[in-house]
Amino acid sequence: MAIVRYKAGKELTPEKQAAMKAEIEAAAKRPYVYDPDSPLLTEEQLKEFRPVNFDNMEERAEAMKAAIEKEQIAANR
Repeated sequence: MAIVRYKAGKELTPEKQAAMKAEIEAAAKRPYVYDPDSPLLTEEQLKEFRPVNFDNMEERAEAMKAAIEKEQIAANR
């Protein structure tokens, strides 16, 4: 994976714009690469996934309580 940075405030020439567009299009066609730090999730892991944003504090508290209970059950096995 490459990170390309451009300095803000500098105008890009049409040639540089075309090169940048080609680079982005080429990157979009490359396959995803998973590594040990961000592996592909299994179906079981995806089922356990929960978003971290909540509509209200009560919902957050319930989710935290459920997570703690799940950890305690797993620890007692």
